[in-house]
Amino acid sequence: MPAEPDIATIAALIGEPARAAMLMALMHGHSLPAGELAYCARISPQTASSHLAKLVEYGLLTVTVSGRHRYFALRSPEVAQVLEALSSIAPLGKVRSLREGKQVEALRRARTCYDHLAGKLGVALAQALVEHDYFRLEPDCCEPTQAGVAWLQQWGIDVLALQHSRRPFARPCVDWSERRLHIGGAVGTAITDHLFAQAWLTRIPNTRGVLLTAAGQTALRDELGLSF
Repeated sequence: MPAEPDIATIAALIGEPARAAMLMALMHGHSLPAGELAYCARISPQTASSHLAKLVEYGLLTVTVSGRHRYFALRSPEVAQVLEALSSIAPLGKVRSLREGKQVEALRRARTCYDHLAGKLGVALAQALVEHDYFRLEPDCCEPTQAGVAWLQQWGIDVLALQHSRRPFARPCVDWSERRLHIGGAVGTAITDHLFAQAWLTRIPNTRGVLLTAAGQTALRDELGLSF
């Protein structure tokens, strides 16, 4: 008979500060080389290699080898969901420089939570969708209304395909900086992908922060009455 899940082992892996820093650096949903992750964690490449090997061994990360380089990524959206949930209840860290303070403020304003929109912009967009009766969004419920399904289809989002994907269709996600809900799951990803495809969002280099472009501000204001 199988025993209960060994959450203590995973908690210990995530709880080590350097490993936690590398995991959070991958929350933008893309792969990063080992050297860059070492820099993010402020440790040597040799020490980073040991930590990364453990994270791969226990299924938190995947690794892809390209020539002499190794690129790491979060294994799945479920890993990202755990990290975001921990972030929402964790105490805030200390800002150590003006540059770091600006980076944190940019993340608070708008960022990707692995593959969906978060921060003040993500929360504001979710609230606008609720106010237009396009979504129901509560701590235990996240789903588009009938009007919301029609709106998603106008954006070219195949709702039926998302409902039959392996990922959760839609889920409420607690934003760590706003302490309010934004939209996660396959629908949250599809909405965010559309924003990028329309060039309404652009990424801030070397971070998971994003910017709402002038075209995006106009589009969201005209379509949803969202001023940001």
